[in-house]
Parts: sequence; C-alpha cells; structure tokens
Amino acid sequence: QVFGTDYPTPDGTCIRDYIHVSDLVAAHLDALAHLRRGGDSLTLNCGYGRGFSVLEVIATVKRVSGIDFRVEFAPRRPGDPAQIVASSDRARALIGWKPKLDDLETIATHALAWERKLQTRNR
Repeated sequence: QVFGTDYPTPDGTCIRDYIHVSDLVAAHLDALAHLRRGGDSLTLNCGYGRGFSVLEVIATVKRVSGIDFRVEFAPRRPGDPAQIVASSDRARALIGWKPKLDDLETIATHALAWERKLQTRNR
C-alpha cells in the first residue's frame, strides 16, 4: 500500500533516501575499521543525500521487473514526514565511506535478483 498521496512533494507521495544494502554493508565495514584503528564510537547517517518518492520506486520496480502490478492507495499514516533525506557528510569525513550504488534502478534490480534467488532456494 502507498500511504498518502497528498504530501507537499512533486507527486504527492513521501520521499525517502533509499540506500543499497551493499553500500550500507560498506559503511559498517568502514566503521569497524575506524574502531580497530582506535577511533571513537560514532553515530553516523548513511544515505545519498537525495531521495526518491514512493511512486518513483514503484515505477522503477515495475520497469526492471517487467511486471505491472496493482498498487493500493491508502490515507497517510499519522506522523509520516513528507521527506527524509540523510546527510552522510560525517560518515564520508570520519570513516571514509563512499557509496557506490546510488542509482535507483541498480538498487531495484539487485533487490529483485536477491528475492528471486531466495525464491529458488526456498522451493
């Protein structure tokens, strides 16, 4: 379900800074290396500094999967902000994290490939 189509965003749906799981793993490995070098424990944001709307994600998944699935729309959920975008400037500066897979099509393609692999393995 898509919760809300009346947000103050270009298409009315929430915008989020979706991140590729491999970039998140890389951030954790960089943080671990930082700790092993004697660095302090840190709280850092990981993101690309720009977001994609829920409808952009849906359109991308439909395109890369080749499946025109049905989407249900529902009212907003209380408390959902219109936009959340992370600044990873501190992660870049303090642990040297550099994301590499910030293309939505790549994120969706890799996520679908993983799901297909799981379906095959779980048969």
